[in-house]
Amino acid sequence: MTLQADVSDLWQRYDDDDVDAGTATADDYDTLDAFLDALEAGEVRAAEKRGSAEGTSAGSRPSAGNGEWEVNEWVKRGILLNFGLRPTEARSYGGVDYHDVLPLRETGDLGERGTRNTPDGTTIRRGAYLGSDCIMMSPSFVNVGAHVGDGTLVDSCDTVGSCAQIGENVKLGANTLIGGVLEPVEDAPVIVEDGVSLGAGCRVTSGFVVGENTVVGENTLLSPRIPVYDLVEEEVIYGRLPPERRAFTRMVESSIGDHDLFAGGAYKPAVVAMDIEAETRDATRREEALRE
Repeated sequence: MTLQADVSDLWQRYDDDDVDAGTATADDYDTLDAFLDALEAGEVRAAEKRGSAEGTSAGSRPSAGNGEWEVNEWVKRGILLNFGLRPTEARSYGGVDYHDVLPLRETGDLGERGTRNTPDGTTIRRGAYLGSDCIMMSPSFVNVGAHVGDGTLVDSCDTVGSCAQIGENVKLGANTLIGGVLEPVEDAPVIVEDGVSLGAGCRVTSGFVVGENTVVGENTLLSPRIPVYDLVEEEVIYGRLPPERRAFTRMVESSIGDHDLFAGGAYKPAVVAMDIEAETRDATRREEALRE
């Protein structure tokens, strides 16, 4: 049987209440371990970009660029099985005791691929993938099922949530939060495509897709609930930021309007997306050069 078939069979037994943490066999745990190994090797992913953006199917989210991101539901189920079938155990990391169902990821393979994680607080959970030539600054955290592409910088105080898909040569500015989307399994995780630069303090949540080569200003919240005013295509969109944009937060008038509690009217956040200018690209390249 393939790994997908093994995980799917185990999930069915778990869903039917035929197996739990007390009755799981050694073979069951071998399947879970093999699954986590495949995640860490980048052989399986919680979501993948496939085909054309036309005809988006259930369980998929249109890409901000060409093609669409499709959820691999069986992969998310495999992660959930690791929580459902493993007991919480006492563990230790860097002299700190903690309790969890999963250990932290072994990092011996990172150095041989040119990936760096600085001391005193770079935490990578079991089942997370980091590509070649990545940099993780302290403190930062990458959760189970996350996929971080080659050449990407995870800066200080960053969190990459469960199943988040981060592309190649991405810059996550300091204190950036990439949200995790584990349940329901059919929901797409947060996607940050190749070449994106997120300024310090950005938040990307709830399966939002950030298109490739986009530069996002600091402290910008990207969420499907907040409108994106795309000044290039002259449209208002939700849940995605098109590629090749320069985006930042602006306050727009709220439907609440004038109110005694809001002198001059109430306002709400929105994201403005403009054509990325040559000088923005040049500034990004200069910053990338500092990491080489």
